[in-house]
Amino acid sequence: MSLEESEKALQASDIQAGADAVPFVPPTFLLSLATAPVLFALVGGKALTKAVYELSVFSEEIFRGDRLPVLHFPSNTASNPDDSAAP
Repeated sequence: MSLEESEKALQASDIQAGADAVPFVPPTFLLSLATAPVLFALVGGKALTKAVYELSVFSEEIFRGDRLPVLHFPSNTASNPDDSAAP
């Protein structure tokens, strides 16, 4: 097989493979497509975290005194044996 024949065979195989191959997409283009969703996820996550925190603070304020029992403390007139003065 001569050099010219091998080059023609190689070109023919390249043309045939090119028909089946997927077109090349530059990695920088793929990176630019992935940048926006990542930024939206970061900003959205931060906003969601802040919203959940604010909701927890608000719910704590709502139920602060609503469901707590009333505690009746004894008066200070009751004596404690440990409080007696030493002789």
